[in-house]
Amino acid sequence: MNRTKTVILLATLTAVLVWAGDALGGQAGLLTALVFAGVMNFGAYWWSDRLILRMFNAQEVTEQDAPALHRLVRELALRGGIPMPRVYVIPEAAPNAFATGRNPQHAAVAVTDGLMQVLEREELEGVIAHELGHVKNRDTLIMTVAATIAGAVSMLAHLGHMAFLFGGSRSSDEREEGGSHPLAGLLGIIVAPIAAVLIQAAISRSREFLADEAGARLCRNPRALASALKKIEALSHARPMTAGSPATAHLFIVNPFSGAGVLRLFSTHPSTEQRVARLELLTREGLASLR
Repeated sequence: MNRTKTVILLATLTAVLVWAGDALGGQAGLLTALVFAGVMNFGAYWWSDRLILRMFNAQEVTEQDAPALHRLVRELALRGGIPMPRVYVIPEAAPNAFATGRNPQHAAVAVTDGLMQVLEREELEGVIAHELGHVKNRDTLIMTVAATIAGAVSMLAHLGHMAFLFGGSRSSDEREEGGSHPLAGLLGIIVAPIAAVLIQAAISRSREFLADEAGARLCRNPRALASALKKIEALSHARPMTAGSPATAHLFIVNPFSGAGVLRLFSTHPSTEQRVARLELLTREGLASLR
Protein backbone atom coordinates (compact mmCIF):
# COMPACT_ATOMS: atom_id res chain seq x y z
CA MET A 1 0.00 0.00 0.00
CA ASN A 2 2.76 2.49 0.93
CA ARG A 3 4.72 1.60 -2.22
CA THR A 4 1.66 2.41 -4.33
CA LYS A 5 1.16 5.61 -2.34
CA THR A 6 4.77 6.64 -3.04
CA VAL A 7 4.27 6.17 -6.79
CA ILE A 8 1.04 8.17 -6.72
CA LEU A 9 2.65 10.98 -4.70
CA LEU A 10 5.67 11.14 -7.03
CA ALA A 11 3.31 11.35 -10.01
CA THR A 12 1.33 14.11 -8.27
CA LEU A 13 4.54 15.99 -7.48
CA THR A 14 5.54 15.74 -11.13
CA ALA A 15 2.12 17.08 -12.15
CA VAL A 16 2.58 20.03 -9.77
CA LEU A 17 5.93 20.74 -11.43
CA VAL A 18 4.45 20.65 -14.94
CA TRP A 19 1.55 22.90 -13.89
CA ALA A 20 3.85 25.35 -12.11
CA GLY A 21 6.20 25.49 -15.07
CA ASP A 22 3.37 26.30 -17.43
CA ALA A 23 1.79 28.82 -15.07
CA LEU A 24 4.97 30.66 -14.13
CA GLY A 25 7.32 30.54 -17.07
CA GLY A 26 6.07 28.42 -19.88
CA GLN A 27 8.35 25.75 -21.33
CA ALA A 28 11.48 27.88 -20.95
CA GLY A 29 10.92 28.41 -17.23
CA LEU A 30 10.18 24.73 -16.68
CA LEU A 31 13.36 23.66 -18.49
CA THR A 32 15.51 26.16 -16.57
CA ALA A 33 14.20 25.00 -13.20
CA LEU A 34 14.63 21.32 -14.07
CA VAL A 35 18.23 21.78 -15.21
CA PHE A 36 19.21 23.83 -12.15
CA ALA A 37 17.48 21.55 -9.65
CA GLY A 38 18.85 18.47 -11.40
CA VAL A 39 22.43 19.73 -11.18
CA MET A 40 22.04 20.64 -7.50
CA ASN A 41 20.49 17.33 -6.56
CA PHE A 42 22.95 15.34 -8.67
CA GLY A 43 25.69 16.77 -6.49
CA ALA A 44 23.66 16.07 -3.36
CA TYR A 45 23.08 12.46 -4.47
CA TRP A 46 26.79 11.79 -4.92
CA TRP A 47 28.26 13.76 -2.02
CA SER A 48 25.49 14.42 0.52
CA ASP A 49 26.48 11.44 2.67
CA ARG A 50 29.92 12.92 3.35
CA LEU A 51 28.45 16.36 4.05
CA ILE A 52 25.80 15.01 6.41
CA LEU A 53 28.22 12.81 8.35
CA ARG A 54 30.60 15.74 8.68
CA MET A 55 27.77 18.05 9.77
CA PHE A 56 27.05 15.81 12.74
CA ASN A 57 30.74 15.13 13.44
CA ALA A 58 30.08 11.42 12.94
CA GLN A 59 33.15 9.25 13.55
CA GLU A 60 33.61 6.02 11.64
CA VAL A 61 34.21 3.10 13.99
CA THR A 62 35.94 -0.18 13.24
CA GLU A 63 35.09 -3.60 14.59
CA GLN A 64 37.85 -3.13 17.15
CA ASP A 65 36.32 0.19 18.28
CA ALA A 66 32.73 -1.07 18.63
CA PRO A 67 32.61 -4.88 18.28
CA ALA A 68 29.02 -5.32 19.52
CA LEU A 69 27.65 -2.61 17.20
CA HIS A 70 29.59 -3.95 14.21
CA ARG A 71 28.42 -7.49 14.88
CA LEU A 72 24.80 -6.35 15.07
CA VAL A 73 25.01 -4.40 11.80
CA ARG A 74 26.79 -7.26 10.02
CA GLU A 75 24.27 -9.88 11.13
CA LEU A 76 21.32 -7.77 9.99
CA ALA A 77 22.96 -6.80 6.68
CA LEU A 78 23.67 -10.47 5.98
CA ARG A 79 20.09 -11.40 6.85
CA GLY A 80 18.80 -8.64 4.58
CA GLY A 81 21.07 -9.61 1.68
CA ILE A 82 22.78 -6.22 1.43
CA PRO A 83 26.48 -5.26 1.65
CA MET A 84 27.93 -4.38 5.04
CA PRO A 85 27.56 -0.58 5.41
CA ARG A 86 30.10 1.69 7.06
CA VAL A 87 29.33 2.29 10.73
CA TYR A 88 29.50 5.69 12.43
CA VAL A 89 28.93 7.01 15.93
CA ILE A 90 27.68 10.57 16.51
CA PRO A 91 28.82 12.30 19.72
CA GLU A 92 25.30 13.33 20.77
CA ALA A 93 23.36 12.60 23.96
CA ALA A 94 20.09 12.70 21.99
CA PRO A 95 19.08 9.13 21.09
CA ASN A 96 18.67 8.81 17.33
CA ALA A 97 20.04 7.18 14.18
CA PHE A 98 20.05 7.55 10.41
CA ALA A 99 21.27 5.85 7.25
CA THR A 100 22.79 7.59 4.25
CA GLY A 101 24.56 6.76 1.00
CA ARG A 102 23.49 6.75 -2.62
CA ASN A 103 22.91 2.97 -2.82
CA PRO A 104 23.41 -0.22 -0.76
CA GLN A 105 27.00 -0.51 -2.01
CA HIS A 106 27.87 2.93 -0.61
CA ALA A 107 25.70 3.02 2.51
CA ALA A 108 26.51 4.19 6.02
CA VAL A 109 24.62 3.75 9.28
CA ALA A 110 25.12 6.31 12.06
CA VAL A 111 23.91 6.05 15.64
CA THR A 112 24.32 8.53 18.49
CA ASP A 113 26.11 7.83 21.75
CA GLY A 114 22.81 8.47 23.50
CA LEU A 115 21.03 5.79 21.49
CA MET A 116 23.49 3.09 22.53
CA GLN A 117 23.26 4.17 26.16
CA VAL A 118 19.47 4.06 26.56
CA LEU A 119 18.36 1.12 24.42
CA GLU A 120 18.41 -2.56 25.22
CA ARG A 121 20.13 -4.83 22.70
CA GLU A 122 16.84 -5.95 21.11
CA GLU A 123 15.69 -2.34 20.77
CA LEU A 124 19.00 -1.28 19.20
CA GLU A 125 18.68 -4.21 16.81
CA GLY A 126 15.25 -2.92 15.80
CA VAL A 127 16.62 0.57 15.12
CA ILE A 128 19.53 -0.73 13.04
CA ALA A 129 17.12 -2.99 11.13
CA HIS A 130 14.91 0.03 10.37
CA GLU A 131 17.88 1.97 8.98
CA LEU A 132 18.98 -1.00 6.89
CA GLY A 133 15.39 -1.14 5.65
CA HIS A 134 15.92 2.36 4.23
CA VAL A 135 19.11 1.15 2.56
CA LYS A 136 17.46 -1.93 1.08
CA ASN A 137 14.45 0.07 -0.15
CA ARG A 138 16.80 2.62 -1.79
CA ASP A 139 15.03 5.46 -0.05
CA THR A 140 17.98 7.80 -0.65
CA LEU A 141 17.34 7.56 -4.39
CA ILE A 142 13.57 8.02 -4.01
CA MET A 143 13.93 11.04 -1.75
CA THR A 144 16.53 12.55 -4.09
CA VAL A 145 14.05 12.32 -6.97
CA ALA A 146 11.37 13.92 -4.78
CA ALA A 147 13.78 16.65 -3.69
CA THR A 148 14.75 17.34 -7.32
CA ILE A 149 11.15 17.85 -8.36
CA ALA A 150 10.23 19.88 -5.26
CA GLY A 151 13.37 21.97 -5.70
CA ALA A 152 12.43 22.70 -9.29
CA VAL A 153 8.95 23.82 -8.19
CA SER A 154 10.43 26.14 -5.57
CA MET A 155 12.85 27.62 -8.06
CA LEU A 156 10.05 28.19 -10.55
CA ALA A 157 8.08 30.02 -7.87
CA HIS A 158 11.11 32.17 -7.05
CA LEU A 159 11.69 33.03 -10.70
CA GLY A 160 8.01 33.80 -11.11
CA HIS A 161 8.09 36.07 -8.07
CA MET A 162 11.09 37.97 -9.44
CA ALA A 163 9.37 38.30 -12.81
CA PHE A 164 6.26 39.73 -11.17
CA LEU A 165 8.31 42.20 -9.16
CA PHE A 166 10.56 43.46 -11.93
CA GLY A 167 9.06 42.34 -15.20
CA GLY A 168 5.38 42.94 -14.80
CA SER A 169 2.82 40.88 -16.66
CA ARG A 170 3.20 39.71 -20.20
CA SER A 171 1.07 40.82 -23.10
CA SER A 172 -1.50 38.53 -24.64
CA ASP A 173 0.76 38.00 -27.67
CA GLU A 174 3.65 36.90 -25.40
CA ARG A 175 1.35 34.50 -23.55
CA GLU A 176 0.26 32.97 -26.85
CA GLU A 177 3.96 32.36 -27.62
CA GLY A 178 4.43 30.24 -24.51
CA GLY A 179 4.19 32.63 -21.58
CA SER A 180 1.81 32.47 -18.64
CA HIS A 181 -1.35 34.25 -17.55
CA PRO A 182 -0.66 36.70 -14.68
CA LEU A 183 -3.35 35.26 -12.41
CA ALA A 184 -2.18 31.69 -13.04
CA GLY A 185 1.39 32.79 -12.37
CA LEU A 186 0.41 34.43 -9.07
CA LEU A 187 -1.43 31.28 -8.03
CA GLY A 188 1.63 29.24 -8.94
CA ILE A 189 3.91 31.43 -6.81
CA ILE A 190 1.70 30.95 -3.74
CA VAL A 191 0.32 27.44 -4.08
CA ALA A 192 2.91 25.38 -5.95
CA PRO A 193 5.79 25.52 -3.39
CA ILE A 194 3.46 24.68 -0.49
CA ALA A 195 1.95 21.78 -2.44
CA ALA A 196 5.42 20.49 -3.34
CA VAL A 197 6.63 20.55 0.27
CA LEU A 198 3.46 18.81 1.48
CA ILE A 199 3.79 16.06 -1.12
CA GLN A 200 7.51 15.61 -0.48
CA ALA A 201 6.80 15.25 3.26
CA ALA A 202 4.05 12.73 2.52
CA ILE A 203 6.48 10.66 0.44
CA SER A 204 8.95 10.70 3.33
CA ARG A 205 6.26 9.53 5.76
CA SER A 206 5.36 6.65 3.45
CA ARG A 207 9.00 5.57 3.28
CA GLU A 208 9.19 5.58 7.09
CA PHE A 209 6.28 3.16 7.30
CA LEU A 210 7.99 0.91 4.75
CA ALA A 211 11.29 1.05 6.66
CA ASP A 212 9.46 0.12 9.87
CA GLU A 213 7.98 -2.92 8.16
CA ALA A 214 11.32 -3.87 6.59
CA GLY A 215 13.04 -3.41 9.95
CA ALA A 216 10.47 -5.61 11.68
CA ARG A 217 11.09 -8.32 9.10
CA LEU A 218 14.86 -8.07 9.52
CA CYS A 219 14.97 -8.15 13.31
CA ARG A 220 11.87 -10.39 13.56
CA ASN A 221 10.78 -8.45 16.62
CA PRO A 222 8.27 -5.66 15.86
CA ARG A 223 7.65 -5.11 19.56
CA ALA A 224 11.34 -4.25 20.18
CA LEU A 225 11.31 -1.65 17.37
CA ALA A 226 8.08 -0.18 18.73
CA SER A 227 9.62 0.04 22.21
CA ALA A 228 12.69 1.78 20.77
CA LEU A 229 10.54 4.32 18.91
CA LYS A 230 8.65 5.20 22.10
CA LYS A 231 11.88 5.60 24.08
CA ILE A 232 13.50 7.79 21.43
CA GLU A 233 10.38 9.94 21.14
CA ALA A 234 10.15 10.46 24.90
CA LEU A 235 13.84 11.20 25.40
CA SER A 236 14.20 13.47 22.37
CA HIS A 237 12.35 16.25 24.21
CA ALA A 238 14.65 16.04 27.23
CA ARG A 239 17.81 15.60 25.14
CA PRO A 240 17.45 17.71 21.98
CA MET A 241 19.94 17.47 19.13
CA THR A 242 22.66 20.11 19.32
CA ALA A 243 23.57 19.85 15.64
CA GLY A 244 21.62 19.99 12.40
CA SER A 245 18.39 21.78 11.57
CA PRO A 246 14.82 20.95 10.50
CA ALA A 247 16.21 20.49 6.99
CA THR A 248 17.97 17.33 8.20
CA ALA A 249 15.00 15.94 10.14
CA HIS A 250 14.04 13.45 7.43
CA LEU A 251 17.29 11.56 7.99
CA PHE A 252 16.51 10.33 11.49
CA ILE A 253 14.43 7.43 12.72
CA VAL A 254 12.43 9.88 14.87
CA ASN A 255 12.06 13.54 13.88
CA PRO A 256 14.08 15.64 16.37
CA PHE A 257 12.17 18.75 15.24
CA SER A 258 8.59 17.41 15.20
CA GLY A 259 5.65 19.73 15.67
CA ALA A 260 1.99 19.48 16.59
CA GLY A 261 -1.25 20.45 14.90
CA VAL A 262 -0.96 21.82 11.39
CA LEU A 263 2.84 21.44 11.49
CA ARG A 264 2.37 17.67 11.24
CA LEU A 265 1.28 18.19 7.63
CA PHE A 266 4.86 19.28 6.92
CA SER A 267 6.44 16.59 9.11
CA THR A 268 8.75 14.12 7.38
CA HIS A 269 7.71 11.37 9.82
CA PRO A 270 4.39 9.78 10.79
CA SER A 271 3.47 10.15 14.43
CA THR A 272 5.14 7.65 16.73
CA GLU A 273 1.68 6.51 17.82
CA GLN A 274 0.80 5.53 14.23
CA ARG A 275 4.07 3.70 13.75
CA VAL A 276 3.77 1.81 17.04
CA ALA A 277 0.18 0.81 16.18
CA ARG A 278 1.30 -0.68 12.86
CA LEU A 279 4.16 -2.56 14.51
CA GLU A 280 1.80 -3.91 17.15
CA LEU A 281 -0.45 -5.14 14.35
CA LEU A 282 2.51 -7.00 12.86
CA THR A 283 3.15 -8.53 16.27
CA ARG A 284 -0.46 -9.73 16.54
CA GLU A 285 -0.26 -11.23 13.06
CA GLY A 286 2.63 -13.37 14.28
CA LEU A 287 6.34 -13.56 13.53
CA ALA A 288 5.73 -16.27 10.95
CA SER A 289 4.51 -13.61 8.53
CA LEU A 290 7.80 -11.72 8.96
CA ARG A 291 10.09 -14.56 7.98
